Amino acid sequence: MDARLRVGDKAPDFKFETPWERGGGFYEAAGNKPAVLVFLRYLGCPICQIDMANLKGEIGLIEQKKAKLFVILQSSPEVVASATKKEDWPFTIICDLKGDLFQLYHVEPGGIIKYLHPAGLIAAIKATLQGYRHGKFEGHETQIPAVFIVAPDKVVKYAHYGRHISDVPSPSMLAANID
Repeated sequence: MDARLRVGDKAPDFKFETPWERGGGFYEAAGNKPAVLVFLRYLGCPICQIDMANLKGEIGLIEQKKAKLFVILQSSPEVVASATKKEDWPFTIICDLKGDLFQLYHVEPGGIIKYLHPAGLIAAIKATLQGYRHGKFEGHETQIPAVFIVAPDKVVKYAHYGRHISDVPSPSMLAANID
């Protein structure tokens, strides 16, 4: 049975920690605004670094929709805090080293076929050519990304489970699905 979240499902609430703060709650942090949850692998992943840079560079598209953006990584708060500062990011970075939130949202690791998908390999090469370097390995190496847009009433309005490690919708696609 497929337990994935679907459009119309209630988005699970959860407590989280960032590299700089402890004990926040998702519903509380989202407030009465739409929320975009982007589940990536970990900070040391060059593909994830590009995804985060793209989200940062085009955050205005999401902010224009009065939405809040959360990026969930299977990284420890210590690793993220040692590599970057809170002020570097116009969105909330949630650390989920054990993968509890990934399980809560049914974002599962993929097998070797999804991990070695040609699109993922091309994305890894592009990331390397753009100067992104691999950092510490954390979480599940074969983790597949997912994205959810949650309406102010905490119902899933958009759900995308990646087909491979680089299958993350563009910020413009996310913004288009917030309305």
